Amino acid sequence: MGLLEIFSHAFMLRAFIVGVLISVVAAIIGVSLVLRKQSMLGDGLSHVAFGAFALATVLGFTPLWFSLPVVIFVSFLILHLNQNSKLSGDASIALLSASSLAIGTLAISISKGVNIDLNSYLFGSILSVGWSDVVLSTILAILSILLYIFAHNRIFALTFDAEFARSIGINTRLYDAFFAIICSFVVVLGMRLLGALLISSLLIFPATISLGFSKSFKTIVLLSAFVSIFAFLIGLLLSYFFSLPTGATVVLVNLFVFVVAKILDFLRKV
Repeated sequence: MGLLEIFSHAFMLRAFIVGVLISVVAAIIGVSLVLRKQSMLGDGLSHVAFGAFALATVLGFTPLWFSLPVVIFVSFLILHLNQNSKLSGDASIALLSASSLAIGTLAISISKGVNIDLNSYLFGSILSVGWSDVVLSTILAILSILLYIFAHNRIFALTFDAEFARSIGINTRLYDAFFAIICSFVVVLGMRLLGALLISSLLIFPATISLGFSKSFKTIVLLSAFVSIFAFLIGLLLSYFFSLPTGATVVLVNLFVFVVAKILDFLRKV
């Protein structure tokens, strides 16, 4: 069976388009998150998205449109707590993510007459990706990439030395907000493919893999995007041919690439 035949299926074509777009944006933003030691932000927001998706389904709202503003609001709340509270960043993320998981679980448990597939929220469902997701993903991905290119120098300064960036007049709060919003986009849209428990891997794995092969920030970003797209496509095809869960397969491909990269890095240094 050729690739053209595989992507003649509408659900595979939709998953391919959304997955590639999300992979690129996640990889780009993931480099800065990893270097700034904010990797847990994506994981925390994925738990918030789970709670929002479950609550939206129970209340009869469209999960995607309900969850996106909720997750963006919580991402700003995390930033506010980090900057104006005695709580550490990890503590505020842990509190909000645990609370969101509890809300989602409670909403599902007390719902009556509502058909909720818990696995699709936790581990993703390739069949749940609709054309509205494709349109929204395309718009947000293009916007995010253009903003990233436009603000590349400021992002570079903020990533490596936030105090220096602040001292030369860069509005660090504005760019912190930018990261939070883009992470929210990635998490909410990516949950349809990978689920709440796995989506943060798109932010972390490609960036971590790429850091071992270059010291140039631009090269790391480009390599991260390539690794992210490669892992997603291989995972998508493997899940199709062998009837495997897409989200878990994509993550395991990322893990395999990570292990191979570490072995190559070790051999290069020997």
